[in-house]
Amino acid sequence: CASSFKWYCLFQGYGASGLSWIQMGGTFNTLDFFSTTTKEGYDRQPVDITPLKERKLTFDTHALVQDLETHGSDKTQAETIVSALTTLSNVSPDTTYKEMVTQAQQKITVQQLMAHLDSIRRNMVILEKSEFANLRAENEKMKIELDQVKQQLIHETTDNKLDISLERSRVTDMFTDQEKQLMETSNKIDAEIASLKTLMESNKLEIIHYLAALVFICLAIALGFYKFWK
Repeated sequence: CASSFKWYCLFQGYGASGLSWIQMGGTFNTLDFFSTTTKEGYDRQPVDITPLKERKLTFDTHALVQDLETHGSDKTQAETIVSALTTLSNVSPDTTYKEMVTQAQQKITVQQLMAHLDSIRRNMVILEKSEFANLRAENEKMKIELDQVKQQLIHETTDNKLDISLERSRVTDMFTDQEKQLMETSNKIDAEIASLKTLMESNKLEIIHYLAALVFICLAIALGFYKFWK
């Protein structure tokens, strides 16, 4: 079938005044249309290249009436059939064209969709980079906080170790001082005991001397009385 054809025809129909004839003409290109499904979204802007009033599929009604009469139909039947076909030919293209777009419209719609997809892709890339940057910043922040906590724990551990060492040294020194004091006290006690023993021994000797002298004196007195009585 040819991609385009020219037409010149007569519309035949019935009206209030009887049978009427309308002569029309134009050019129809079959490659200008692609069947599509109408969808809404992506901010698509419809572009109407060909006005609806020019989208009329016409044919030679007089020749069709004659052809129907040739094949056995009477004139009234043929005119009625052609009138119905004329009405259908005026209604059907409008319904068909609503579901069809021209190649130019399709290109514009595809370009709009591609532009919208590019915008979505750019937004996704920006969002991905932004999310990645936020995650990286959060990771760096957490890493810094962990390093700070680690350093704080190290400082606290070092301080605790130093405090423990100082406390241990203090306890050791205190224990040493206490031992020294105990030794000094023990030595003093031993010295006091030794001096007391020496004092007791000296007192004992003095008592013995006094007792011996007393005994001698008593004996002397006794001997004196004894001699006196004799």
